[in-house]
Amino acid sequence: MSAKIFLDAVTSKSTFRPAVGSGTSIVTDELMTLAGAAFPEAHLNGQVMAKLAIAGHTILGYDVVMPLFGVWHESAALGCPVEWGDRLHMPDCRRSIWKTDADIRFTKDFLKHPAAKAPLAAISILKKQLGSDCAVCGKVFGPWTLGYHFFGVEEFLINTLLKADMIRKIIDRLKEVTVLYAHAQVEAGADCILLADHATRDLCSPEMYRDFLLPVHREFAERITCPLILHICGDTKDRIRYIRESQIDCFHWDTKSGEPVEIRRLAGDKLSLMGGISNIETLYNGTPEDVRRQAEAAVRAGINIVGPECAVPLDVKVENLKAISQQIIH
Repeated sequence: MSAKIFLDAVTSKSTFRPAVGSGTSIVTDELMTLAGAAFPEAHLNGQVMAKLAIAGHTILGYDVVMPLFGVWHESAALGCPVEWGDRLHMPDCRRSIWKTDADIRFTKDFLKHPAAKAPLAAISILKKQLGSDCAVCGKVFGPWTLGYHFFGVEEFLINTLLKADMIRKIIDRLKEVTVLYAHAQVEAGADCILLADHATRDLCSPEMYRDFLLPVHREFAERITCPLILHICGDTKDRIRYIRESQIDCFHWDTKSGEPVEIRRLAGDKLSLMGGISNIETLYNGTPEDVRRQAEAAVRAGINIVGPECAVPLDVKVENLKAISQQIIH
């Protein structure tokens, strides 16, 4: 039942209640303790990853599980020297590896690298364990984010102005990484895919999104053969009009963009919306009652899937994460 509710909500079909969940990480230090599975093992061991991911359903009561907790899996598989963190720190990489589009080298064999292979194993395990009881969401990163990883944020963004043709070539090459990894996750059993592409307002103007990314996101909507959720951090209200044109099923939005009523108006009736719960103001600094109030506001505004706006801080309390499903489901 939960899987159908979630997938119907992603694709803007009628549901008897909003879905509950997130396409980004809901893992915290406390949840790791309760699940008996923890970072960094949960990033590179498919069984441990699945054990931690399933806690989103069995402990938090969400309608979806998503086992890729960090942002570096495909990048690590293609050569980025990733530090996988620990219970209190997410994975990170402090060094870019390429300078120009000519440096880009990859084959489908990157899927055999442990960083790419572990999530595929976890998705397969989760699908077998959960069946139709809960949706299994995969996660991939788009070419804008991968460009940050491989070329460095500052260098990549400067070259959108100085070497726009090179950036378009980079995007054209890196989009194939996104599609290959998405297809592999669907084959492993993913019911839907979250596409994270960090073209937020402070790093990318709406015109840059329109010119560089909108055509690629339209292409992803055609080529990735499952319901697709776009996630962009930060304030995105100035580009929702373009996201509506992408044909992507659902937009996972950040509360920095505005109140749920405003985001629903900007999104129109056809674009499904996920989110509505502030990570810092509500989940980190608030109480369960604060969470319930914000969840109810999201429901009244017509948000299809109510959940955290982005990957939650590792020290958020589990009682606050559980309050979302308690408000919507119970």
